[in-house]
Amino acid sequence: MIPYVRQLKVDYGACDQVSPLIRRVTANNPSAFTFLGTGTYIIGRGEVAVIDPGPDMPDHLEAILRAVEGERVSDILITHHHMDHSPLAAPLKAVTGATIHGCALADEAERDTGDVVMEAADDGAFRPDNSLCGGGTVSGPGWSLEAIATPGHTSNHLSYALAEENACFTGDHIMGWSTTVVAPPDGDMTDYLASLAAIAARGFDTLWPTHGPPVREVAPFLAAYAEHRQERIDQILGALQAGPGRINDLVPRLYADVNPGLWPAAARSMLAAMIHLGREGRIAVDGPAGPDSTYRLV
Repeated sequence: MIPYVRQLKVDYGACDQVSPLIRRVTANNPSAFTFLGTGTYIIGRGEVAVIDPGPDMPDHLEAILRAVEGERVSDILITHHHMDHSPLAAPLKAVTGATIHGCALADEAERDTGDVVMEAADDGAFRPDNSLCGGGTVSGPGWSLEAIATPGHTSNHLSYALAEENACFTGDHIMGWSTTVVAPPDGDMTDYLASLAAIAARGFDTLWPTHGPPVREVAPFLAAYAEHRQERIDQILGALQAGPGRINDLVPRLYADVNPGLWPAAARSMLAAMIHLGREGRIAVDGPAGPDSTYRLV
């Protein structure tokens, strides 16, 4: 069972010092996907970096600028291109002159075109000034941030390691309050599982998700996170032992204990798992992989 971390007091617009090098300003955009809102992180003092400035909300921009008054924002780092993470980067750059770092979406065709909106939609205008798709380090006085490719939630997702505190900003890759949506075509379960293992191997002391409180007990949390994904995959294989099945039929059975309002999200996650299992040669599908396709064990 995942030891979720959900205790967080939020004062929208305020700036909270959450560690010696980290401040957080939370946007007032709570939702089923953002929890209590987008947590924008400010790293350092004097010359600072901003991670995930968030949605294009004037009041949130004002809150960030209040928090860094008298300081220089040299760098803006984006974990991925969703609308609750990257749109405010351009307005913040316009005021501060900061360099925007991140990883652009490689293929415009690889966007979520499903009927169900799984996230706060894509920021199609996101184009970083400096690409960190292949890794790299952004640094300032007393701080250094290493980009780690963590595809899975999206193909262009990055996490950022703060060396001075052995901490990692995980965006939506790992969240303390919830599991992560992995929705094809841009989301990929094979990539996600590999990225999860990569972060676990680093031995971080603290994980700072963009939504929700930090994860302090990192190793057991990530072990439970990975185990949960494997349990869902094992459930699919177990269900298909009884015979071929379709995702739209399997979801109500395998997610009977989940709010039916979340079944569309579960269906997309199951599709990602089906594609993953197909790559491994463990299942086969009649025609293109989709919610109404028929899947069978090999």
